[in-house]
Amino acid sequence: MKLINIGFGNLVSYSRIIAVVSPDSAPIKRIVQDAKANSMLIDATCGRRCKAVIITDSDHVVLSAISPETIGNRTEESEDKNEQ
Repeated sequence: MKLINIGFGNLVSYSRIIAVVSPDSAPIKRIVQDAKANSMLIDATCGRRCKAVIITDSDHVVLSAISPETIGNRTEESEDKNEQ
């Protein structure tokens, strides 16, 4: 199982990630609120401002304090290491 660091020592399984998006749009805010209402929200921001929302294949929603671009770069680095 490959894990991606999403900040502050928190890890998410690479194979379970469907999308990494910015939390600014209204549809994403609704997804976060619905996940919270259904107890499917995981807040990994450690009290900081949310910069990325990670959606998994199990309908869990993970909040991260690092940018979606940084998370994307980390997933690409993980893919590159696996190819070697």
